[in-house]
Formats: sequence, C-alpha cells, structure tokens
Amino acid sequence: MMTQIYNIRTLTDAQIAAVAHALSGGAVAVYATDTVYGIGTGAFCEDSVQQIASFGPGALHAAQVFWPGGLTLIVPPSPAGKPLLRGSQALGIRVPAHLPLLRILVQMNMPLASTSANLHGQAVLTREEDVLDFFDGKVEYILTDGTLSPLASTVLDATCLPYTVLRAGSIDPEELRCVYEDVEDYL
Repeated sequence: MMTQIYNIRTLTDAQIAAVAHALSGGAVAVYATDTVYGIGTGAFCEDSVQQIASFGPGALHAAQVFWPGGLTLIVPPSPAGKPLLRGSQALGIRVPAHLPLLRILVQMNMPLASTSANLHGQAVLTREEDVLDFFDGKVEYILTDGTLSPLASTVLDATCLPYTVLRAGSIDPEELRCVYEDVEDYL
C-alpha cells in the first residue's frame, strides 16, 4: 500500500477536502492530535456526535468545559450510535483541541472512529519518526506534526454515577473534581 504522508499543519484546502472524503469513504489515517497520535477512519453517516451518543447533564457539562481538549467521555450510545459499539455498552467521544485535525473533521460527513495509534498493551506513539516507521505502507494517510504530548487524553466514564476516571491523562482528575465540586454525586 502506498501511504500519502503530509504535515497536518501545511495541508491545503484541497488536500483537507481529499483526506476528509477518503476517511468518510473508509480510508485509514494516522494523525496528530492535541495529545498523542491517533488512528482512525470514518465511522458512518451521521451529522453530529449528539446523534451518536447520549449525554446526561453531567457529561454535557464536562464536554462544555473541556472540549475541545484532552477529555474522552465514555457515554451511552443513542439508537443511531449503537452500530458503533464493538463489544462494549458505551462509546468514547472526544473533540480534540488540534485545529488542523478539526479542519479535516469539519469536512467529513460523519464522525471519526478513532483510537490511539499503538498496539494493545504498547506505549502510545508521540514521535513522528516512530509513527512513520510503524505505519508507512500500512495506512492510506499519515498526517504528522512532530513530537506530541506524552500524555493521552483523560478518560471519564460518565455512564453511571459516580463518574469514574478510567485513565488519568492530559487533564488532571482534580480539574474534573473542581468542575463537579458542587455536585457530590458525579465524582
């Protein structure tokens, strides 16, 4: 497979449109985010995250405070989001604070199904060189941005009370607790 490699910050409008179209059609890309490198493809034809996931008031509040940014919320799927479940009862949703990636996401006609670009049990990839070494020839696109943060997103399970931090990452769990300090039931 021939991998197209671009610096995500220097993509032209035409390249952004082409990448977004390809991802919406099932192409796989490894790309820079505001935390670590991710790997993903178009999820399916839906217009917004709200059509895919059910946000309770606490999860919605966390999204309003921390998105875009390094918080992944685990929330129940909406009826339209159930086809995205892969042996789980919930979905992980995130809006990255990485403008170049957001420019691609805005052009897509569906959400991006994504995970960290690493093998299960292995360290997340943060260095462009490692991404190129591992994924060149294995995916359609690699969208680089140098060396990224060593921290993945913080994962908050908002499917039941009290909410649980499943993974501490780029957002300190104490910041989450401060958001919910007046509502003891959340954290």
